[in-house]
Amino acid sequence: MPQIKEVAGQAGESPVDNAVVARGVSKTYGTVEALRNLSLEFPRGQLTSLLGPSGCGKTTLLKIIAGLLEPTSGEIEVNGKPVKGPGPDRAFVFQDFALMPWASVIRNVAFGLELRGVAKSEREAIAEKYIREVGLSGFEKAYPHELSGGMRQRVGLARALSVDADVLLMDEPFSAVDEQTRRKFQEDLLRLVENESKTFIFVTHSIEEAVYVSDQIAILLPRPSRVSEIIRPGGFRQKGADAIRRDPEYLDIVDRIWASLRSYVD
Repeated sequence: MPQIKEVAGQAGESPVDNAVVARGVSKTYGTVEALRNLSLEFPRGQLTSLLGPSGCGKTTLLKIIAGLLEPTSGEIEVNGKPVKGPGPDRAFVFQDFALMPWASVIRNVAFGLELRGVAKSEREAIAEKYIREVGLSGFEKAYPHELSGGMRQRVGLARALSVDADVLLMDEPFSAVDEQTRRKFQEDLLRLVENESKTFIFVTHSIEEAVYVSDQIAILLPRPSRVSEIIRPGGFRQKGADAIRRDPEYLDIVDRIWASLRSYVD
């Protein structure tokens, strides 16, 4: 199916500066074709969600952008340079936290900086800043087993932010927490996108979550995956976190996306 672009409230704007570009990306695992000739642009400083049925290749695409997987064909560019592997311009927030259980919160958050050889005093000062940013002040010396699931995910987010990567790759980071914590995370994410001036690429299975947090939503078809539609939510996202979920346009977009995806759900 050809790519369809649907743009809300964007007419007359200047060309978008893209931090990440996927060009004709395909990925095959043995006889399984996960991605086929997928092309997609990720605007700088915005949050793009990858949304689609289970197994459609969202995480595969994210790992190819991260440099953790090589595409079978096609290429990824980050800031105009081809991706040849992992790099300091990208940071990954994992679904399962991926924390070091033997290390304190501040050591976990500062770990990426430690690997880069940043002096202890400097990396701990940076880590403390982002620990505050994600709402974990006072837990710097705690260990992962002493934290709730939501708190551990905040540690993972702070660690990704602390390395000051241009692009943050988030693989269903809120799926393991309860609904109340998830909603608070979503509100915090809106604030981070506004304040951090980074490019966020966000994988989710939740239509409501994608519409709530995204500047751009790329809907992927079942494998072999390619982009079926791009939706850019309009002005309702400027009304504030509390008002978004009650806005008629938000509700309309959620319903329209579900209508396009329901035939692919078992």
